[in-house]
Amino acid sequence: MRLNSPLTPSRRHLLQLAALTAVLPRLVRPAKAEERQPFSFDALSEEMHAAAGQPWAPAEPAQAWWGDLDYDSYRLIRFRDDQARWQDGPDDWRLLAFHMGWLFPEPVRLFDVTDGNVTELGFSTDDFEYFGNLAAKVPAHGDLPGVAGFKLNWPLNRPDRLDEVVSFVGASYFRALGRDNVYGASARGLALNTWVKGPEEFPRFSRFYVARNGDSAIVHACLEGPSVTGAYRFAIRPGAVTEMDVTARLFFRDAVEELGIAPLTSMFLFAGQNRAAFDDYRPNVHDSDGLRIVRSNGDPVWRPLGNPEKLASSYFGEPSLRSFGLFQREREFESYEDPGARYDLRPSIEVVPQGDWGRGAVRLVEIPSALEANDNIVAFWVPEGAVAAGDAREFSYTLRWGELPPDFDGPLAMVVETRAGAAGVAGIAALENARKFAVDFRGGRLASLPGDASLQPVVTVSGGHVVSSVLERLPESSDWRVVLDVAAEREAVVEITLHIAGFDERLTETWAYQWVNV
Repeated sequence: MRLNSPLTPSRRHLLQLAALTAVLPRLVRPAKAEERQPFSFDALSEEMHAAAGQPWAPAEPAQAWWGDLDYDSYRLIRFRDDQARWQDGPDDWRLLAFHMGWLFPEPVRLFDVTDGNVTELGFSTDDFEYFGNLAAKVPAHGDLPGVAGFKLNWPLNRPDRLDEVVSFVGASYFRALGRDNVYGASARGLALNTWVKGPEEFPRFSRFYVARNGDSAIVHACLEGPSVTGAYRFAIRPGAVTEMDVTARLFFRDAVEELGIAPLTSMFLFAGQNRAAFDDYRPNVHDSDGLRIVRSNGDPVWRPLGNPEKLASSYFGEPSLRSFGLFQREREFESYEDPGARYDLRPSIEVVPQGDWGRGAVRLVEIPSALEANDNIVAFWVPEGAVAAGDAREFSYTLRWGELPPDFDGPLAMVVETRAGAAGVAGIAALENARKFAVDFRGGRLASLPGDASLQPVVTVSGGHVVSSVLERLPESSDWRVVLDVAAEREAVVEITLHIAGFDERLTETWAYQWVNV
């Protein structure tokens, strides 16, 4: 069986750039009996709870030759193709490591958990290949204090080939793939004070305990930061949709202004609503094109992503959230025309809470960006209530990674396109301080209705007002389009929602959008 690395663009910071180290297979070093220790999630949680009562002691970057690595020299390091752990195991899992250095100066320790016993996985320079001028600088047989992170391979796409399924590298970042996906959006263990007063805090996973269980893998992790410690459990089930059951137990050293649970990170450069701002032959460039929320009453909301001129933040309050996620809904290659990046194959990520998370809000942060190398989209759950020093919180949820297509055969029509442009009537001067939005819906009961059906666009606008609205069925199609002209004062932040109703019922999901009239 051969290993395969997924198609990954080399221009994304942290996660994507770390993937430049192509890591491939080796045997686990045998451990002496006295080196094995019993393991449990509860014991790990107790350890991290106790650590929260101690002053924060940041990890010291190792003073060694890899401390001088930059982007170009880091690319000259590869894990040896005969060194992957677990080759002698009863299943098809392989564990592969990332080298320390460059963006990853702090050591991460890895442990194998087999039959409830723990063995630390040691790494040395013998596990890696060093190319170019770097080869002469690296000591032979030199033990490493840790690694930058790791990934797990498994026969995801073909039974005769091991493909990358999940990787953990950099702070608390991780990402995964469903079948036939390439890497795009990612997740984090926790978000703390993201774009609020003061600097954002990035706690890190410092230790991982990894176990195999047939077709699934179990990863436990220690989270450490100035304000928080935590114990995490990830139960990973790869497939067409790769699922992770996550439990996060958090223990706070200090008060936190804003806590972000199940944070997702992605990139949105341009699509139909802001295409004119970019001189690019490609029709769309994004890892995700929308935030999807299923509200406590079951109503779905689709919020197209944007690339604003100024930092934008939106809160979607809910008494008891059903799900949220960053989705790549547009799946046609012709919508991107990029055979290298393959944005049409990027995974959607959905967060499904387990148990009642209580009141709170989904927060969406959109950061201005001129380059697709920048991850400029963040989404997470903000629970209601202050977080004080000494608090403990636990959250459980399932992450779903894959294509996750919209259900056009369900009762509600789904948004398939959002476009924007100058307001007013074509052929005459555009309306000032106004914007036109064209939103297309597909599927559901709406698709079977004739063009003269008695339907209404239901629109709400906060911070502005509707100038005009038109609803029509598109020619030679079962899709329907709503065209809105919305006006507002200069610098106004305008929140818009729209759905189509008829026959005393809602016929579409809700389209939501934020427009800033700058």
